[in-house]
Formats: sequence, C-alpha cells, structure tokens
Amino acid sequence: MSITASLVKELRERTGAGMMECKKALVETDGDLDAAIEHLRKSGLAKADKKAGRVAAEGAVIDAGADGKAVLVEINCETDFVAKDDNFLGFANRVAEIALETGTEDVKALGEAEFADGETVEARRQQLVAKLGENIQLRRTAQMGVDGGVIGRYIHGGRIGVLVGLQGGDEELARDIAMHVAALNPPYVDEDDVPAEVLEREKNILKAQAEESGKPADIIEKMITGRLRKHLAEITLVGQPFVKDSDQTVGKLLKSAGAKVVGMVRLEVGEGIEKEESDFAAEVMQQARGN
Repeated sequence: MSITASLVKELRERTGAGMMECKKALVETDGDLDAAIEHLRKSGLAKADKKAGRVAAEGAVIDAGADGKAVLVEINCETDFVAKDDNFLGFANRVAEIALETGTEDVKALGEAEFADGETVEARRQQLVAKLGENIQLRRTAQMGVDGGVIGRYIHGGRIGVLVGLQGGDEELARDIAMHVAALNPPYVDEDDVPAEVLEREKNILKAQAEESGKPADIIEKMITGRLRKHLAEITLVGQPFVKDSDQTVGKLLKSAGAKVVGMVRLEVGEGIEKEESDFAAEVMQQARGN
C-alpha cells in the first residue's frame, strides 16, 4: 500500500510521534492507521521502560488554581533543554489542570487519570518519552484549599513553586508572601509549627555553647533565651525580615493586614535527587546514535 503524506500527517496529529517514526510505523503495518497507532504506543512504552532508570533531576514546577483551591506539580526530565520544550511544558500544564480537577496528591492515581481522548496521563508520558528521548517522570504534587480565605501562587523561573494560604488579607498580599517563601525558604510558619524535638535539640546545642563561656548560670540562661529567639526568627516565616521590605518582619506585615498564614507549600525542581556527573559530549553522541 502507498503511504501518503496525508496519512503520515494524520498519524502524527493523533500520536505526536515524529514524521519518520510515523512513516516507518505505517510501512510496517501496511498503511493500517489503527495498527500503526498501536505499534507506536508499544514502541513508546519500550522506550519509556528503557529510559526509566536514568536520573531525571531537571524539569518544571507548574501551578494551577480555581475556586479556592490550588495545586503544584513537579515533573522531571533529564536536561534543562527538554524542560523548556513546548511539548514538555504543554504536558506539564495539562497534568497540573488534571491534578486540580481530581484533587489527588497520589502520583500513581494522577497517572491513571484521563489526559485526553480516552488516554491516560501515563500513556501520554510514555509517548513524550519516546518523542523527546529523555526519562520523564511525574514526581510529586501538592494541593491546598482555603475556605473563606485566599491562596497566593508564585512560580520562580519554572523551578520553584509556592502556595501560601491566608485567612484575611488579599491575593496581592498572599502572592507577596509566596514570593518571600520562594526566595528565603523558611522551613516553618511560626514557633508553634516547629517540632518539639527540633526545638529541644537546638536548646541543647545553645546550652553547650553558652556553658563553654564560663559565665554565671543566670547569664547563661539569658544567652540561651536570646540566641534561641534569634534562631526561631531565622527559621520561621513570620520571624524573617520581609523580602520586599527588610524594615519589617513578615509577621508584622501580616498583622497590619489582619491576616494569618494557614498553609504553606514550596516545591523546587530536583531537590533531594542525587545528580550524576555526566560527560555532555558523550551524551550528545549517545543521543545521536539513538540510544
């Protein structure tokens, strides 16, 4: 059977595969479009499985929000080049929309959700792996809902995403606080948010340091109290100087607006993933050989 350009074009539109891959699939299936689609899907799964063991520490954090709810999704790939690809970003944005619609924080469940035209997110991920030639993974997602309040959403450079929920205040304030969290990454909202064991460990460290000074017990106690207060200001959102106005703390800013932080989430691309040292030239040669 003659493989026409229009048939190749239709297969490309339905699968997103490359032109040569589509032509080859049609040749191998004697021009049967449905069989060619199945062939490409199987090929995509095989390529996805082959690349699944490779480190994917680049990628993007995408946000979505509506009706008092918001979501962050981190999707990883191997290189910054692919992280900026329109196909990758289109996939990532659609996955964020689906995460918001389903309300799930379970990556496996998100993979099983419908992407479009009866296909799952996982099926589209496999197709994207085949098309872009890199390991692509849905790593994690975080949800936030605030009844009667506002959610600030902020994405920095596509690599850091933050959600901040406020009771009181407005969207502009919430976004400013989210921007602050992106910049300074406070691990806790306030002193009440700091786990007791973390607080106790810091007290013991400060006590040991103060006792080495040889000063009287009452002076040592004051030293410990002062240093602990300073440490808490450094590790809590409300204690830090506001990134856009260092003359006031975030806590004072919130108080002046009659607002309170009720939720905070920050995701950064690749955090916690051990990156492999790689030879860029060797990678290029490997991809050129189609491996």
